[in-house]
Amino acid sequence: MNRREALARVAWIMGGAVVGANLFLEGCTREAAKNVESLFEPGTVDLLGDIADTILPPTSSPGAKEAGVGAFIPVMVKDCYAQDDQKTFVDGLVKLEDAAKEKFGRKFQELDPNERTELLAAIDKQAKDHQRNKTGEDPNHYFHLFKQLTLLGFFTSELGATKALRYVQVPGRYDGDYPYKKGDKAWAT
Repeated sequence: MNRREALARVAWIMGGAVVGANLFLEGCTREAAKNVESLFEPGTVDLLGDIADTILPPTSSPGAKEAGVGAFIPVMVKDCYAQDDQKTFVDGLVKLEDAAKEKFGRKFQELDPNERTELLAAIDKQAKDHQRNKTGEDPNHYFHLFKQLTLLGFFTSELGATKALRYVQVPGRYDGDYPYKKGDKAWAT
C-alpha cells in the first residue's frame, strides 16, 4: 500500500474528522503537488518541521521532523485543503512568528526548545478556546490545523507507524479482546 492509500484509509476510518475531509479524500485521488511554492515561501518546510517536532518531539521514538512531517504538511495543505483553510494555515505561520517575536523577541526557529514548547502551549490553549466557541461559519484556528497535520503526517509515516506504534505487516485474525499491559504501544495495523 502506498502513502496515499494509507492516508485515504485513515481519513475514512476517522469518519471525516480531519478538517477539509471531503477535499482530503478527493485530494488523495489526484497526483501529489510537486510545486508548493505558490503557497509557501522557501524555508517553510524547515520551519514546519521545527513546529511539528515541538508538537511531537523525539523520545524513545523519532520525532515528527525526522519522520518528514515538515515536507508532508505543505503538500497536504496545497492538495487537500479548501482555499479558506489554506489561507488560515499560511496566515497562521505569520501569526506564530509574530507571537514568537512578541513573547521572546526572536523568530520561532531562534528559540530554544523550552521557549518553543511554552509558546506552542499558549497558542494551543488559544486554539482550543477558539475551536470550542466557534460557530459553523468561523474558520478553524491555524494551530488546530498544524496539530492535525502533524499527527496525521507522523503516524502515517514509516517511522511513526513502525517506531511509535506496534506494526505487524500482515496481521493475524481480529482479536477485539487482546490483553493490554500498561505502557504498551497502540497498534498501527
